[in-house]
Amino acid sequence: MGERRKGRDPGSSAGAGLPSVPALAPSVLSADFARLGEEVAAAARGGASLLHLDVMDGHFVPNLTLGPLVVEAIGRVSDLPLDVHLMIEQPDRYIERFARAGAGMISVHQEAVPHLHRTVQLIHECGAAAGVALNPATPLGTLAEILPELDFVLLMSVNPGFGGQRFIPSVRGKIAALRGMIDAAGAAARIEVDGGVGLENIADLREQGAEIFVAGSAVFDGTDPEARARELGGRLVRPKRRP
Repeated sequence: MGERRKGRDPGSSAGAGLPSVPALAPSVLSADFARLGEEVAAAARGGASLLHLDVMDGHFVPNLTLGPLVVEAIGRVSDLPLDVHLMIEQPDRYIERFARAGAGMISVHQEAVPHLHRTVQLIHECGAAAGVALNPATPLGTLAEILPELDFVLLMSVNPGFGGQRFIPSVRGKIAALRGMIDAAGAAARIEVDGGVGLENIADLREQGAEIFVAGSAVFDGTDPEARARELGGRLVRPKRRP
């Protein structure tokens, strides 16, 4: 991979919210909210590096989920960093609230933000790592001008709005293309993938260049989140090559 020279320093205050990679990020949306503390604690014991929190407004996506108060409550029951994915219109109105609630990473959708550079600056000013999410049909070229400013890029591998969907195969090549784009630019952004990630494809997605893996039902399947997280994390460990 090419030497990363440009872009934000991952060791800066904004980048401090980023995990070591590869990283498993269980999606709380799929957890049992009646047992949320137990569920996220089990995922942490299984090796989860952070928690992915999907915020939906019923406008940008056809679903309603959690807000800043819930994010704050999750932060009280878990020491894992919080990765807040804003699938909402007008995210600038809420970024500061989510940062105050404990978000270490905040991503907004390119499709929802008319002044993306201003929004990314706002996330950084609030002390969080800044990411931009792309829907499956949104081309990578929309990131060309903003890529050096980003701490991470979130590639949606399902159409956002609901958990439990199947991985869209074309996103596999999109991950590899983004990896090449980041390396060619000498940028520092990490690649996060969200949607349909499971035991059957997580290792391959890492080979394509993904670094942070959001998994919902693959972890919180109603059985044993600790065992499921540990098994997924095991697929991310590359075997040592024999001499």
